[in-house]
Amino acid sequence: MRAREISVPVGNAKKKANSVPKLEDGFAQQDIISVSQFSRENLEHIFAVAEDMRAIVKKQGSTDLLRGSVLACLFYEPSTRTSSSFIAAMSRLGGTIIPITQGVQFSSVSKGESLPDTIRTLESYADVIVIRHPEMGSAQMAADCARKPIINGGDGVGEHPTQALLDMFTIKEELGRIDGLNVGMVGDLRYGRTVHSLARLLCLYDVQFDFVSPEILRLPLDVMNDIRDHGLPVAETYDVADIIEDVDVLYVTRVQKERFADLAQYEEVRDQYVITPELMAHAKDKMVVMHPLPRVGEISNDVDADPRAAYFRQMENGMYVRMALLAAVLGKV
Repeated sequence: MRAREISVPVGNAKKKANSVPKLEDGFAQQDIISVSQFSRENLEHIFAVAEDMRAIVKKQGSTDLLRGSVLACLFYEPSTRTSSSFIAAMSRLGGTIIPITQGVQFSSVSKGESLPDTIRTLESYADVIVIRHPEMGSAQMAADCARKPIINGGDGVGEHPTQALLDMFTIKEELGRIDGLNVGMVGDLRYGRTVHSLARLLCLYDVQFDFVSPEILRLPLDVMNDIRDHGLPVAETYDVADIIEDVDVLYVTRVQKERFADLAQYEEVRDQYVITPELMAHAKDKMVVMHPLPRVGEISNDVDADPRAAYFRQMENGMYVRMALLAAVLGKV
């Protein structure tokens, strides 16, 4: 069954002025705040470098490309994959890391230090800063007060541009193309910053979107309007079974308990979608299941053995893409 078409009133969401500069002059010394900065040419460059980085890691483990460079990881929210992959990426490039991740509560932040002061301090020691923060717009605030490049590692329910980059790289690696694909996104579309960034980045390509979520977790209107402004086909449904036969990419997200003010609402929707082998039996032979991780039950462990399950390959790709991005921002590629 096809997903039902929806009509979204274009214009009800206010357009924000884009203060983030496009990457027209290359990546060197540029902030990476939003997917709106990227063109297809930018993406192709990063993907090509990421392939080179993967070859280096597979062949020799590391390189001295960024020897002498320092990365500061400033994570105000818990992170496993993003923080670890940035740390691993910088290490494999021969650089060093200042890790302020799970221990932010033991830093001067716990004393009430402002974000601008923290950024100005860290850039005295580091060449580039990756920040994750619970407030939307925090990465741009950091960039506004910094002399060194800032990379957005996730700002609240706003964006997660480096996750979108690795997601796009994974889609291309798994399926050989991006144009012409039908992309289904399932789960928490309202608060899922990975969904917001990936959907917007996919607008650079000729794709079709199918969105699956409970009513209270529908895709925000501003993201939907961005998609429709690009003239791309969009459909929405409440049942994964409506789209499973048609999608080339099934992008699954967890329902994020930490984003809910009302835990009763969370309990109501937390287990609404579970991807099982029985459901996958109806999917195309050549498709991929992706997830930004962590998962908390929305994909059955029994799906892991399915060759179409790409989420752990997706996670590994994150290191190669972030290696490429760090090298590009620091002017080495």
